Amino acid sequence: MRLLVADVNPETGELRELDRRMTIVRLGQGVDRTGRLAPEALERTFAACREYAGVIRELGAEKVRFVATSASRDAENRDEFTRGVVDILGVEPEVISGDQEAEFSFTGATKELTGGDGFAQPYLVVDIGGGSTEFVVGEDRVRAARSVDVGCVRMTERHLIEEGKVTDPPTPEQVAAMRADIEAALDLAEKTVPLREARTLVGLAGSVTTVSAIDQELPEYDSARIHHSRMTRGRVRQITEWLLSSTHAERAEVPSMHPGRVDVIGAGALVLLALMERTGAEEVVVSEHDILDGIAWSLA
Repeated sequence: MRLLVADVNPETGELRELDRRMTIVRLGQGVDRTGRLAPEALERTFAACREYAGVIRELGAEKVRFVATSASRDAENRDEFTRGVVDILGVEPEVISGDQEAEFSFTGATKELTGGDGFAQPYLVVDIGGGSTEFVVGEDRVRAARSVDVGCVRMTERHLIEEGKVTDPPTPEQVAAMRADIEAALDLAEKTVPLREARTLVGLAGSVTTVSAIDQELPEYDSARIHHSRMTRGRVRQITEWLLSSTHAERAEVPSMHPGRVDVIGAGALVLLALMERTGAEEVVVSEHDILDGIAWSLA
């Protein structure tokens, strides 16, 4: 769960960030299997809401928008989630469609890209979440988008868990089954999104930014170093192969790795690698600006 508080000026096209933070709440824990949001996942989410409510008050935000995505779309008990958020933040979470999610992600990720920096259009924005991944192609506006159910948490829970815990490390058979699932999702995405037409691939969200931090061997997670960094396909393949053959303890030792991402990062990296191999993209541009920035622009 993430928060952005920003001053946005639509006339100048400027977004000035006042606070940006993330708390891993694993709201989607078990949803693929049970169809419900787990009580402990809800409590983690509400705890983050209480922290964020304090920041929002302190910085004096005039407009607040709470957007909920994949996990809450799928859950039978989403009313419980909604009530908790309204009680704490005073606004109702809007469960947006995959298309809306794609529009916000695309706007946030591409608004500051210019051709002069070698960022040729059309762009392909890939937003690898916990429950789903969005693929969006466009120039100044979205031309085509598709959301598919291959997020890093969902893939980990579906393929890498045996007897209630994550295999340490995953077996080649588990990785192959996960890869097949991802390839099927790419087939689905390609029915509506011309993935191979893009000239610049932009990668969003924690799986991609963490792979960038590993690529740069950062001593700690550093948003400024990660934003607009570039990774080659060969390097993404090398890191993905290591993540999927390492143990939990080995991954946990990576200084830039958030503790909540240790078990799911391999699945997220594999989604990125499969996409780069499918499209022939030589590199990916990593963006720290994403769906949050797009939502902020929508309020402005």
